[in-house]
Amino acid sequence: MLFEPFIQFFQDLFTSLHFTEQQALVLAESSIFVGLLILSVIIYYITWFIIKRTVIRLIDRSATKFDDILLHNKVVSRISYYVPSFIVSKFVPYTLPSFPEAILSVQKMVDVYAIFVTMLVISSLISSFYDYYISKDSSRNKPIKGLAQVLKLVAYIIGSLMILATLLDKNLGNIVIGLGTLSAVLMLVFKDPILGFVGGLQLSVNDMVRIGDWISMPKYNADGDVLEITLTTVKVQNFDKSITTIPTYALVSDSFINWRGMTEAGGRRIKRSVNLDMESVRFCDEHMLNKFRRFHLISQYVHEKETEIQQFNEENKLDTSTLVNGRRQTNLGVFRMYLTAYLKAFPGVHQELPVQVRQLQPSENGIPIEVYFFSQKLSWPDFENIQSDVFDHILAVLPEFGLRVFQHPSGANIEKGISMLNLDGNYPEQKE
Repeated sequence: MLFEPFIQFFQDLFTSLHFTEQQALVLAESSIFVGLLILSVIIYYITWFIIKRTVIRLIDRSATKFDDILLHNKVVSRISYYVPSFIVSKFVPYTLPSFPEAILSVQKMVDVYAIFVTMLVISSLISSFYDYYISKDSSRNKPIKGLAQVLKLVAYIIGSLMILATLLDKNLGNIVIGLGTLSAVLMLVFKDPILGFVGGLQLSVNDMVRIGDWISMPKYNADGDVLEITLTTVKVQNFDKSITTIPTYALVSDSFINWRGMTEAGGRRIKRSVNLDMESVRFCDEHMLNKFRRFHLISQYVHEKETEIQQFNEENKLDTSTLVNGRRQTNLGVFRMYLTAYLKAFPGVHQELPVQVRQLQPSENGIPIEVYFFSQKLSWPDFENIQSDVFDHILAVLPEFGLRVFQHPSGANIEKGISMLNLDGNYPEQKE
């Protein structure tokens, strides 16, 4: 036997110290077993030293990225954990020859240790494949973090069952069958991971959400960019830099808005209206038309439109001395054409996407004139600046067309009206 001389030496030593023969045997073999454990740890460190000097140096010099990821996720270091278990499993029968039950117990613990190390290695490998996948540009379209988490969970569950079967000396199949009776409890415990896994698969297969997408989900107060899609949650960073977590399955069961189409189209929609006072709308007289002809953006339009209208009225022999007869341009119609030409000339407007100025249903708040266009720049500050610049111009240019913005009277308006009454000397009669 390999360790028999050492066992005999320690047995004689403990006998000389007045231990009984049985006690000396137990202490001798226990000492050899402890020595084996210490030796296995020493050999582990020697092995790791050799790996660092050879394998890791080769990995550092390699141009391949995947081996660096394996090293980062501790795959190499965790594989070296097998060294102590191999040594103990191989030589423990020689250190405890008189105690077969102790050998079986140690072998059982070594098997449990080996299963646990295997779980760690598999987890590291899954993490490595995931890290390598997300380093590719195509990973943004198909996030698989939820799948990676499911694989890890399955590995840990199977490993735990194997450890349980090893400790209880039971067949793994019998344990799985026994757990079948607890399926209802397991479904309740793992409800969120199961729903998350199903939801994650649907999100990935249907390409509903990608990392970096801007999504809006008012139910969860989420309005921002998707940071991470995991097994149970989706992390969204809102524009105020807060983080909202949404259950993965909620993106399948509830409705949300994904603004990816806007990003891919290259334009961000602006749809806003301004209300005009209906009393400021009127037919254009010659003075107004001459004024409009000097507006660079619509000078040609006004000239061509006026020629067309005159030709129509003459062909139909209409009496244009009365305003209701024939066709005439209005200041509102000319303003709509001016605004359309302005948007088509504005550098911040995406010209390949629809540009429209239209009149909405009049109401007690005036006539809404809606502008519909897309900004070339997608970032929030640029989008707001373009939108503000356009409406600054609209509000400033309206008086040039004889139009007024409709707004409810404020304190300043009422005060102005009272001041005008005072200047005119028109006071309402007061009853004594």
